[in-house]
Amino acid sequence: MPLRGRKSDREGKFSGHTAQRAIIDIGSNSVRMVLYGGSPRAPVTLLNEKVVAKLGRDIGKTGRLADAAIDIAMRGLGRYALILDDLGIADVEAVATAAVREASNGAEFLEQVRALGLKPRLLSGEEEARVSAMGVIGAFPGASGVVADLGGGSLELVHIAGGECGAEATLPLGTLRLPELRGDKVPDLRKVAAQMLKSAGWDAPIGGPLYLVGGTWRAMAVYAMHAQAHPLSDPHGLELSREDALKLAAQIADSDSATLRQTPRISSQRSATLPDAGALLGALLKRLEPDRIVFSSWGLREGLLFDRLEPYAKGQDPLLAGMAVFAAQHGCPATLATRVAGWTVDALPPGWQGSERLRLAATMLSLASMQTEPNLRTAAAVDWALHKRWIALDAPDRAMLAAAVSANGNSCDLPRRITQLTTTERLEVAIAWGLAIRLCRRLGALSRRAFQASNLAIEGGQLVLTLEQSHASLVGPLTEKDLRLLADRLGMDSRIEIVPNATIVRITDYAFGDIPAVA
Repeated sequence: MPLRGRKSDREGKFSGHTAQRAIIDIGSNSVRMVLYGGSPRAPVTLLNEKVVAKLGRDIGKTGRLADAAIDIAMRGLGRYALILDDLGIADVEAVATAAVREASNGAEFLEQVRALGLKPRLLSGEEEARVSAMGVIGAFPGASGVVADLGGGSLELVHIAGGECGAEATLPLGTLRLPELRGDKVPDLRKVAAQMLKSAGWDAPIGGPLYLVGGTWRAMAVYAMHAQAHPLSDPHGLELSREDALKLAAQIADSDSATLRQTPRISSQRSATLPDAGALLGALLKRLEPDRIVFSSWGLREGLLFDRLEPYAKGQDPLLAGMAVFAAQHGCPATLATRVAGWTVDALPPGWQGSERLRLAATMLSLASMQTEPNLRTAAAVDWALHKRWIALDAPDRAMLAAAVSANGNSCDLPRRITQLTTTERLEVAIAWGLAIRLCRRLGALSRRAFQASNLAIEGGQLVLTLEQSHASLVGPLTEKDLRLLADRLGMDSRIEIVPNATIVRITDYAFGDIPAVA
């Protein structure tokens, strides 16, 4: 790790991370500060704090930010400014959105914010929509469809494809405004929302996915996961078919906030807004006719960070970028993981044509887990695989990660929370990855010379471990057992061959594209 930031690391403020960037989001409902560390391509949230000021609560009636709301917001912002100064974080971006944009006293409020030493930027509706969409583009490389970002004051809609934003619209359908539009009947809100969408030209089928951004949508995802007894905990990336989404929207729209509040991890604030959001989602689904919905935890704030990256950084794999930093902080540099991945590559299950990025990620996570207390490491690694927020990783891939790290710990009988996420065939492949990693790390304690003097490959239907004479003593009961375990899983016999020194030639270490350096 570079010397920069070592003092903060020694103080242990953020578990080995250095807080490098901060985003302050002055929204219509909440005023939030998020501190980020980790890889620029896959930033890690180190502190996420908000105050619910409800700046936009009176916009529809008075056209102004309420004085009481301003007071609450300024108290929170004053606290944020002090924390940033104490931590010495200079990379701070503050933005204000719909409520401040539309309020007659919005400019006066921003002057108060500037007096704190912050430099708020007022986003136009088009800018807000675009930046939120960039967050989705960063979280789902190659995404194509429509982004629907639901905030307190507005709903932003943006077409995305090929890493770019297309047609966009900002509609006054934020959660603070929906009660006024609803009146006494949910069907009225559906009709009003549908008419607004039609008037704005958003009434044609999009065909592809609808990406949902915003805290209220995420609360809806948490509700859906709880109802399904879903084995995962992170709503990011959850997908529902159009049919299931319509059922969910109708169920939530017809529920009351007290009932919704009984769902774990749904706050009273969110439960109060969910019924109206359900009605709005129903209108969106009927007008836009997406083939599915996808919940995204990346939105405006992450979009601000992603949007300013250089093109080469945007093109990095966010899974490997985030995994490389995480693994390095747990004693596994990316170079070591690539060396292990190279040593095990010729022992892949026959016919496997799967994802090498996923196998490398599994290698990083498996090696990182070995720095954990022995009686905790396998359970911890499985929890990392299933529940840590990895970007560009779906539920079946999480299951493969979990199976690999479990097999690395010699636990090949997988629990149902893993097996229900993907097919048996994919899990068997991942188990083979884990057993190969286990054999590699135990053979020569991951010494560079052991890598150079040994080889593992499938030859003539057998799994063959070859060692040069100088390292023949590495063969022992544990080595033989690990080799047999892997061979048995592959459905083949195994053998060990000892060859003269300087017989095994490795031209280079295994190379896997552009693994971002650990910052």
